[in-house]
Amino acid sequence: MRQHSTSIIQLALAALLASSLATASRAETGAVRVDFKKAGFVLGVGSGRGVLTFRGHNYPFRVSGLSFGATIGTSTNQLAGRALNIRSPDDIAGTYSAIGAGGALAGGAGGVQLRNNKGVILQLHGAKVGVELSAAVSRVEIALE
Repeated sequence: MRQHSTSIIQLALAALLASSLATASRAETGAVRVDFKKAGFVLGVGSGRGVLTFRGHNYPFRVSGLSFGATIGTSTNQLAGRALNIRSPDDIAGTYSAIGAGGALAGGAGGVQLRNNKGVILQLHGAKVGVELSAAVSRVEIALE
């Protein structure tokens, strides 16, 4: 009986592992470009537009955001990167939380990693133009157009 219960446990673990691998293999990676304008003093607000390139098609979206923390100045951000864990273009839409840092004085760089409740992770980096210094916790909304 003990050997039988061990076999059942091993079979259950193998099935669980196989299902998690199948789920992970269905998730794909897309390319993302975002142009975002931001201004603030402690509380920052911004908006912009972006494009998700996924399975050979482009999907435009709108971005709006709010940050709270050490944010001073204004900037224009041109970011590019990857969208991980996407199964369909609709997965990019939603509310993201982020922790990122960057700075610009006429030109600079910044980066951020965002995650939504669907498990999509956006890894973005790129150029900042303007005068801004930030180290803030952010909330970003993305909506497909």
